[in-house]
Amino acid sequence: MALAFKILSNLSLQSPRGKELLFDERMRANLSESNHPNDLLFMKIGIIREGKIPADQRSPFTPEILDEIQNSFGDSLSLCVEKSEFRCFTDEEYVAQGIEVVTDLSEADILFGVKEVPIQHLIPEKTYFFFSHTIKKQPKNQALLQAILAKSIRLIDYELLKNPAGERVVAFGRWAGIVGAYNAFWTYGKKTGLFDIKRAIACKDLVDLKVELKKVALPPIKIIVTGSGRVGKGVLEILEILGIREVESHDFLHNSFDEPVFVCLSSSDYLRRKLDGGFDKAHFYANPEAYESHFLPFAHTGEILIAAAYWDPQAPRLFELPAIQSPDFSISVIADITCDLDGSIPTTRRATTIADPVYDVDRRTAEELPAFGKQDSISVMAIDNLPCELPRESSAEFARQLREWVIPELGKEISPILEKATIVRDGDLTLEFMYLSDYVNAAS
Repeated sequence: MALAFKILSNLSLQSPRGKELLFDERMRANLSESNHPNDLLFMKIGIIREGKIPADQRSPFTPEILDEIQNSFGDSLSLCVEKSEFRCFTDEEYVAQGIEVVTDLSEADILFGVKEVPIQHLIPEKTYFFFSHTIKKQPKNQALLQAILAKSIRLIDYELLKNPAGERVVAFGRWAGIVGAYNAFWTYGKKTGLFDIKRAIACKDLVDLKVELKKVALPPIKIIVTGSGRVGKGVLEILEILGIREVESHDFLHNSFDEPVFVCLSSSDYLRRKLDGGFDKAHFYANPEAYESHFLPFAHTGEILIAAAYWDPQAPRLFELPAIQSPDFSISVIADITCDLDGSIPTTRRATTIADPVYDVDRRTAEELPAFGKQDSISVMAIDNLPCELPRESSAEFARQLREWVIPELGKEISPILEKATIVRDGDLTLEFMYLSDYVNAAS
């Protein structure tokens, strides 16, 4: 099954970011350039119902964006949405935009979802877009990747879609940062009893969430943030709303303040080369195993840790689990937005859920405790689908990104963006992802 249809072959992926180019105008211009209607290749795109439990409310496309795409493509593309009672956009909202709602997606050529697709729902020989969470050899998704190979599915992972500069082009990262940071303060309020704000999931939208943040009253604590990408920028939005001042790492470690402050750490702030104690960014990215963590001085100073930095499994953890036994370890709340199990935050024993967002870790035994059961325990928030707490707004932003960066690429005979994001094709791993061979060939 060809992925492209020729009416889109001349679309450029280099659309200016600073200008609002109307999508339908780009499509119509391309249509007018096609003089051979018989060359057009019909494509049907389906939007899957999220099947992971607990159910995720997000959608890769809003009703309005789908309507815009369908109108722009004319008779060369059709769209359908799988019926869902959980999706943040109702079936009726899609129908109102003229989008077909179906119970069977077997006729679709390309299927878009959000989270991992349950193995029993995978349709053989289709092209799927979703977050597979397999590229780090995550044990929980080994069987999923094995099934995708066995069913000759083409898997294109959102996490790998990047522009020519190597930057991700579709992501929920900003919203993970916004909700994750909000949850950090919700957790701190519950743990200390200093203030009470409602859950992010109970907020109507971002405006409502900002209103809740006005209730936050913090003592002069120190807050640690790791990461400065999309997720980190989302975190900073919340800190800015709260009016919390950023300080340099030296001041954070050595000075006292009469107000809450935060530090945003880069890798150079807490990683040192084992050989000589230096740090070189390019060398670190190429050789993460050659470095060791010097994060503990920050852990001995800060009270809240908001972890938003991408972690390479070859890189050192921020700290090792025995460190929490020290009386100097002052962190009492950890919001692990990254949620890498056995990853950079060793207290992240498992992912939490929106329904049950926090558990505690005993400082002496490292055993899991009920949330907020002991004042001296560490409270961990590690929800792995944070944007689902503001599903309509996060889905809308994601849909706009897909419209701009992915939909035009479907019409190219060869799309570098899609090719580099393809993990599996025709029952085999693509060249770039052959390192996963031992992962998929090992017994589940």
